[in-house]
Amino acid sequence: MDVQRVGVYLAHPRPGSFNHALYGAVVDELRGRGCEVVAHDLCAEGFAPALTAEETGTVDPAAAPTDPQLALHRGEVATLDALVLVHPNWWGMPPAVLAGWVQRVLAPGVAYKLGTADGEPAGLLRAGRALVLNTSDTPEEREHGEFGDPLERIWAACVLPYVGVADVRRLVFRTVTDSAEAARTQWLHQARQAAAALLD
Repeated sequence: MDVQRVGVYLAHPRPGSFNHALYGAVVDELRGRGCEVVAHDLCAEGFAPALTAEETGTVDPAAAPTDPQLALHRGEVATLDALVLVHPNWWGMPPAVLAGWVQRVLAPGVAYKLGTADGEPAGLLRAGRALVLNTSDTPEEREHGEFGDPLERIWAACVLPYVGVADVRRLVFRTVTDSAEAARTQWLHQARQAAAALLD
């Protein structure tokens, strides 16, 4: 089998966070299994999340970016076999840096093709699989019953299928702030297992 190329993206600004531990474990696991891993700590790299006026189109293919960092990310994402996204649940949303990464990187002509504004998109990414790893301090019953698990809707219904990723997997680790070391060790093991399963 050819070497698989996997993009792993972290969105958390605090070094030493459990999100950083998840990211490190996943990158280590995938590299240990012979993958070519494209790893990005978006906050540490200073990825600029704000769309420019020129980047707001949704139908016509996006123009070649003048921002070299954006050009790098767009070029890389088109070459991936799978994606891993690691981030906390903040207000039922991904952190702003990751929301901006989606809006700027998964652009028309790069990640999808759309004939008309109200048409059905054709996903362009070759990555057929994605794993989303979330941390949360909201108990599961409240997350589902009161809020409807908005992150599940964002990733599994709104974003990833739109760009051609049909197999969307997700793990949520909760509650993190008051978690014991034993629980965190088990969660890291689960994250490694889920990352390895992406390669099957």
